[in-house]
This record gives sequence, C-alpha cells and structure tokens, in this order.
Amino acid sequence: MSGHSKWNNIKRKKEATDAVKAKIFTKIGREIIVCVKEGGPDPNNNAKLRDLIAKAKSNNVPNDNIDRVIKKASGEGSKNNYESMVYEGYGPNGVAVIVECLTDNKNRTAGDVRHYFDKYGGNLGTIGCVSFMFSDKGIVVVENNGVDEDTAMEDCFDCGGDDLTVEEDTIVMECDPTAVSAMREALTAKGYTVLSAEAEKVPANYTQLTDEDSIKKMQLLLDHLEENDDVQNVYHNWEMPEDGE
Repeated sequence: MSGHSKWNNIKRKKEATDAVKAKIFTKIGREIIVCVKEGGPDPNNNAKLRDLIAKAKSNNVPNDNIDRVIKKASGEGSKNNYESMVYEGYGPNGVAVIVECLTDNKNRTAGDVRHYFDKYGGNLGTIGCVSFMFSDKGIVVVENNGVDEDTAMEDCFDCGGDDLTVEEDTIVMECDPTAVSAMREALTAKGYTVLSAEAEKVPANYTQLTDEDSIKKMQLLLDHLEENDDVQNVYHNWEMPEDGE
C-alpha cells in the first residue's frame, strides 16, 4: 500500500468544509478535556496535553479556543465527563474496523455505531475480534521539504524513529507509541514541520474491495463514523484506492 491510509483521511479533512472543521475542533476539544482531567492543565508537566495542543494547532484551531477548553476542563465542578469506549467489527467483505470513542452517553454511542455497521453492509463484533490484526505504532508525519531520503532516515533514527516512508509531499515516520511526544519535539528542533504525531493502530495486512457496491458502502460507513461527534478515531485495513483511481 502506498502511504498511510489515516493520513490520507487527514488530508481530506484539512480540505473539507467549515462544518467538518468544526467537528474536528469538537473532537480535539474532548480529547483535551479528558487529558486535562487525567494529567492536569499545565502542558509543561503533561506531555499528552502538549501533543494535543500541537494537534489542535496543526488543524488550525485558534489559541483562544484551546485555552478556553483547558480552563473549562480544569475548573471546579466541570460537568464534562467523557468515557472512553472501543468498538470492533467488520465492514463489507470482512474489512476490519476499530472505532475509538469519547462519550457522555454510552447507550447513544453504541446505538449509533451499531446502526452504521448494520446499514452499510457490516456487523459489529466483540472486543478483540479484529484488534489482533493491528499493532500500536507511533506515526509522525512531517512535510517533505526536499530533504534526501538518506538524511531523512538518519534524522528519523536520531529522533527515536524505527522506519519511514517518503512520499511526494510528506514523510511518514514510525516509532514506539510511547515515543511520539519526544520524537515530535526532536524533529521540530531539527527544523521539520510536523503535520501529525499520534499513537495509532496500524494493520498487519490490508483488504481490497473490488466491486462498486462494497466500495460505496465502506466509504459511507467510514464517513458516518467520522462525522459522529462521539467518534475520535477510526482504524481499518481497507486498502483505499488512490485519488483518481
């Protein structure tokens, strides 16, 4: 497969409408709220919060909005209590799908997710039914500023990375999921523009869809999941067609 499918999704989101951007802000805001409640409001003492602030800025979230969410989450009596939920299932033709959610209403979220799977040719399974097909990896995406591949590889290793894929506009680097924050900061110090830095679930193998009906249903399943405010991340092993194919 060429490149990293989730990064392709991110690129599409960056070019999306204001309404979709607002949803991205909402999702990142929820992550920040949970992070602040768990680790405190000071990014100097909360590495995960530093990563989320960088993620918000890379998605063009205004600083005022970021500060407002942090203050709201750290205030006494804050009523924003989100619970982490993970759903696993299959899309059309057995495509493996993992859905990570942050929700204040488990029944609503479970009903929505099940409805999407049922409507678009999939079925929701039990925890563990597809997660064994994925491994946790740190994925750091930087702008390809014309650096040669040998230099990029050396910088990747110097900053704690394990491997990389050089693409036309970006360089996708892999690292241990616990090293994402340190690697993002090290690459930034070397002058790279970091576009995305997160721990993600990467499939061991990919599944192709060949008939138009399955492709359409799989895309609709992903679209509806990603448009749901409760859904934070969607991972899958569909080998998505390149644009124009």
